[in-house]
Amino acid sequence: MSLKFFNTKSRKKETFEPTEPGKAKLYTCGPTVYNYAHIGNFRTYVFEDVLRRHLKVKGFDLTHVMNITDVEDKIIKRAAEQGIELNQGNGSDSNAPIPLDEITEPYTTAFHEDRKALRIEDAEHYPRATRYIPKIVDLIKRIQAADVTYESEGSIYFSIKKCPNYGCLSGFKIDEVVSGARVDSDEYEKDDARDFVLWKSRKEGEVYWETELGEGRPGWHIECSAMAMDLLGESFDIHCGGEDNIFPHHENEIAQSECASNMQFVKYWLHSRHLRVEGEKMAKSSGNFFTLRDLTEKGYDPVNIRFALVRQHYRDPLNFTFDGLKAAAEERRRWTDLLIRLEEVTSEGEVSESMKTLIETADRQIEEHLDDDLATPQAIARLHETATAVNRRIDSGEIQTAEAAEVQSLFKKWDRVFGVLDEERGSLDEEIESLIQERLDARKNKNYARSDEIRDQLQAQGIILEDTAQGTRWKRGS
Repeated sequence: MSLKFFNTKSRKKETFEPTEPGKAKLYTCGPTVYNYAHIGNFRTYVFEDVLRRHLKVKGFDLTHVMNITDVEDKIIKRAAEQGIELNQGNGSDSNAPIPLDEITEPYTTAFHEDRKALRIEDAEHYPRATRYIPKIVDLIKRIQAADVTYESEGSIYFSIKKCPNYGCLSGFKIDEVVSGARVDSDEYEKDDARDFVLWKSRKEGEVYWETELGEGRPGWHIECSAMAMDLLGESFDIHCGGEDNIFPHHENEIAQSECASNMQFVKYWLHSRHLRVEGEKMAKSSGNFFTLRDLTEKGYDPVNIRFALVRQHYRDPLNFTFDGLKAAAEERRRWTDLLIRLEEVTSEGEVSESMKTLIETADRQIEEHLDDDLATPQAIARLHETATAVNRRIDSGEIQTAEAAEVQSLFKKWDRVFGVLDEERGSLDEEIESLIQERLDARKNKNYARSDEIRDQLQAQGIILEDTAQGTRWKRGS
């Protein structure tokens, strides 16, 4: 089955045909590093990670760029609140430290720590806007040459009336726009289409660069175009983000990029829907605003959080609940327990025809679901059905070591997309093995107080014990 994605621009599913056969070029909007990323941000980043992983499973040679927005209105406001002096120029060295780094570096580091906790793979490139000023200036000059800009009070604006294709992504009708209305803010309302700023003239108390365009700084929208076009080419395959990026950010990216290059900027636009918490919009005033760190401090496992985000299709709104998080943890535990049980199979034998059919059918259907616009709920459901069928065979003793290995391979293959299975258990050191044996002896002697004490001691060290009809089983936990 061909790989298909729902293209926001065409509003339909389209077969993925990359610009270069066998290669996939992906750009995803990264964090604005003035604070910790919240769980809604990570809903989008996890979806993009699933996309990335599936493209790799399908054999594409992937180049993935995720930008770091480290100069923007909110960052400058945060710097002002903390009394950081920004009113100084920056020279031509695009890699030189700047005052804004005092705000952005800690949050950039925190973002990478959080995404790794959620098992979000490394992108090939993480460009930072402040290190791209010369290339941003060059791109603005190309846009000026296309005669779609004008200057006002030292700032440079893009005239959307001069771009006939404006609105192709969001559906905004250009003839409804008030001529000449413009906006300096990096973000604005969905019903407020105005000429947007490419270069902001220097203002008192703000960071600025000394360039051919004058003293100032870039607007938010031009940053992404410059970084994407430099690292992926002027026309590339996939651009992703949350649905809030469709307008104005991605609409403006298309307009400025295509006016500069006279080429299609992006072939496929993929957007995830918003996340709500316990049925309500996430807001600090409602007490339901959570960063990943808030949740882990409450004792929630980041990988269970990842699974809770993956289980819902990216184009469906996600209602993030603590009951749903517990359910995700239980579903993930079922997979982990199955793999442990498969390790314990000892009956030698070949793969039966019925087991071969079960595994091949599951493998084919999971791939079909994921190929169909990343239908993760259906793919996960198919893995659950497989787990149930295999557990029944283990219970009845109708499984051989060769069959167990095939089932393990199936789950590990598709975990390359989901990224939620436990790491290999590995071996235990002598001290822990001794404690497990001591607990077994205590249970035989009906010394349940000592048995419980050892169990709790091991759990504190990340070793979970489970007493089953087949004996005591251990696994690693958080």
